[in-house]
Amino acid sequence: ILECSVKDEKIIYNKNEWDFVTNYDQQIEKMFIKGLSKEFPDHKIIAEETVATMQKMPELTDAPTWLLDPIDGTINFMHSFPQFCISIALTVHKVPVLGIIYNPLSLEFYSAIKGKGAFLNGKPIHVSNITDLKKAMLVLDPSAIKIVGKDKDIYAARVNALIEATQVTRNFGSAALSLAYLARGIIDCFHLDNVLKPWDVAAGILIIREAGGTVIDSKGAAYDIMKPNTTAAANENLAREISTLIIDTDLKTQRKRLKRT
Repeated sequence: ILECSVKDEKIIYNKNEWDFVTNYDQQIEKMFIKGLSKEFPDHKIIAEETVATMQKMPELTDAPTWLLDPIDGTINFMHSFPQFCISIALTVHKVPVLGIIYNPLSLEFYSAIKGKGAFLNGKPIHVSNITDLKKAMLVLDPSAIKIVGKDKDIYAARVNALIEATQVTRNFGSAALSLAYLARGIIDCFHLDNVLKPWDVAAGILIIREAGGTVIDSKGAAYDIMKPNTTAAANENLAREISTLIIDTDLKTQRKRLKRT
């Protein structure tokens, strides 16, 4: 469906002013839900467009649950920019045990099963060996400043601090693909807070961990897949260094707020 539809006319709906869905998102999601429900009738499914229709996030329970993003990078897809994918993960006891990220245009199929390693098109992958943040390529999304509300100053300060602390920053417009690239070792770090949903990250965090990388909550709390404030890196030292920088930068911004009042 995705391969054939990239250059076709798309029916586009606004979920809100910064989030969109196309008829292809809906078509792919329905196809997956139908297939999964038939194969695994006792499993639960949390899928992006269904949740948008419900206007309520379901609770993630210990039951086997599929987390599905039919097109991660919908705006890229709308523009025929070839950085988008299908992302699907299975959780058991709230922990991802299977993850798949597939870019149908590049034919890149990332996969992982808990405890079995991570793979790209069936070949093992591993995170990079970069340990110096100054030599690291970081993925973040500066455009997310549009949707962080009253915390624009905090987000802008973070972006500036992270740009200064790393060798270079990039944004691919798909969180799931970015996490897959980290697992593959072609980027070194990833950071995004407040905008991610569980279906954006569930497959990617498993693939990263199985590839030897680290995923943590950006401020050091227990990582919550349902509220995924995400800092991921090729190793724990890089992730903790980014987390410390975020905490320190946020504190400086909050102090500036107090001075202004």
